Amino acid sequence: MNETTAQAPIRLTRADGSPIRVLVVDDEASLTDLLQMALRYEGWEIKTAADGSSAITTARDFRPDAIVLDIMLPDIDGLQVLQRLRADGNDVPVLFLTAKDALDDRIAGLTAGGDDYVTKPFSLEEVVARLRGLIRRSTLTVDANESPVLVVGDLELDEDSHEVRRAGRLIELTATEFELLRYLMRNPRRVVSKSQILDRVWDYDFGGKSSVVEIYISYLRKKIDAEGSPMLHTVRGAGYMIKPAE
Repeated sequence: MNETTAQAPIRLTRADGSPIRVLVVDDEASLTDLLQMALRYEGWEIKTAADGSSAITTARDFRPDAIVLDIMLPDIDGLQVLQRLRADGNDVPVLFLTAKDALDDRIAGLTAGGDDYVTKPFSLEEVVARLRGLIRRSTLTVDANESPVLVVGDLELDEDSHEVRRAGRLIELTATEFELLRYLMRNPRRVVSKSQILDRVWDYDFGGKSSVVEIYISYLRKKIDAEGSPMLHTVRGAGYMIKPAE
């Protein structure tokens, strides 16, 4: 008797086995209630905030593993909330909620240091899937038989400590920037297309809006190539490649 059963996704926890913590920030009580329900079903610990000031205070006390953050808030907007958290040195992955078809909001959110976005109205399943992807990327594991350090030229990426150094200089990256660089460094001297990057780094199709790849490549260039010869290269019409500086 052949029966196919769908496997439930692996339940994510913190490294110490405690529940994943998620902060949901939105001034629509009905929306936060729905998100709380869906995320608690994952076994995660959830806190909510209805405005930007409360979000900043709660994030500092709660120390979430991910934040769902609406851009439009009654006091300060979500972009300012994120800027203040980043100024505190908080690199928590952030999933922005934006108005439908508001491309400017999406680009602004990514530019401010957000890691991903969904547009309203959205499905709860999509939010959970995006959050799972962000959390996995921010807590990467590697095969015990592999070296955790990737090396391309004078650039080193340690998958265990999440430290990146070029010529010994420590470079601070967000979780998404780290995963993008990791993917490129696992494919040195090889051209990878935007669609390959979207599939590997973001785990889903961006609906043709591949500008997110260009945005994050530009972030990496500013950090990786800031004090040395260029390592990140655009191959016109094909994609991107990383190789040792000449």
